[in-house]
Amino acid sequence: MPPQASAATKAVQKTAPSVYHVDPLNFDLNGKPAMKIAIIGSGGVGGYFGARLAASGQDVTFVARGAHLEALQKNGLKVLSALGDLHLPEVKATKDTTVIGPVDVVMIAVKLWGTEEAAQSAKPLIGPDTVAVSFQNGVVAVDTLLPILGKEHVMGGVANIAALIEAPGVIRHNGNMANLFFGELDGKPSPRSQAFLVACKIANIQAELVTDINGAIWEKFVRLVTLSALTSLTRMPVGPIRSDPDTRVLMQQVMEEVVAIGKARGVKFEPGIIAEQMARVDGYPATMVASMCGDLRRGNRLELPWLSGEVANLGDELGIPTPANHFVYAALKLYANGRPADAQA
Repeated sequence: MPPQASAATKAVQKTAPSVYHVDPLNFDLNGKPAMKIAIIGSGGVGGYFGARLAASGQDVTFVARGAHLEALQKNGLKVLSALGDLHLPEVKATKDTTVIGPVDVVMIAVKLWGTEEAAQSAKPLIGPDTVAVSFQNGVVAVDTLLPILGKEHVMGGVANIAALIEAPGVIRHNGNMANLFFGELDGKPSPRSQAFLVACKIANIQAELVTDINGAIWEKFVRLVTLSALTSLTRMPVGPIRSDPDTRVLMQQVMEEVVAIGKARGVKFEPGIIAEQMARVDGYPATMVASMCGDLRRGNRLELPWLSGEVANLGDELGIPTPANHFVYAALKLYANGRPADAQA
């Protein structure tokens, strides 16, 4: 453990090779009453977790735009969730990051095509010890943040949740899954990562500080690419897809290609990763769909180029065949920028 973390030594116990647990009762926040947190991308992911943090007493500012921003400023933020509904009648919300000032943590939760813009807007929020954490999909977000914000201000993250903006100012959380994984890029626990973990624990957010955040990001990528591909292609939830022998074979083929690309990029997956991920998919509610399927249904822009498209591109670069992901990308490509005017469905 690094010397600068000595004040928190008793609060941190390494219980597994890739996970650190922090006891919030023993952790010293140096007398600070709250963390100052900015949420860039206040939709399903940012809105849900930001609301939980704000309700627990953290100093949270939501960065939003349009009707959602107007609703936040006028009526506050509502969260509808099986884990407990929440209404914050007053929240801090703005579209202008220059009025917020430096913060402790910037949570970035925008769609992948907005990563560079989000990083630029985060610049006024960066102080000497500020960390920006990407809780986005895909495997390229951190690489986009690094040259703009600097390696010393970037941490990797994973958000596992199905949530969306049901109406301006209202976040709908579907299912019971809602957890965060994050960690420093060098794999070491730091005072700021530990403090953020404590803030999450106080907010009753399931969160873990991990030593191999790149591995955690890729593990989610394996599952996300697969579910996004199959639920979007079939316009069906996961239940029928995993039950039908043909679509199940395609699902596993997509997954195997992602794992092959990850291994070629140096990712150290656990043995039996395919079987483990397929078992997780088998355990999901039968009605579950990936967010990309929801975007497709609503005629919105898709993260397709950063999911199956990214796998296909990396496969071409590395000389690794990815026929299933090439097929997915080709089949959905015409919808990538939203429903075309001449679409028949």
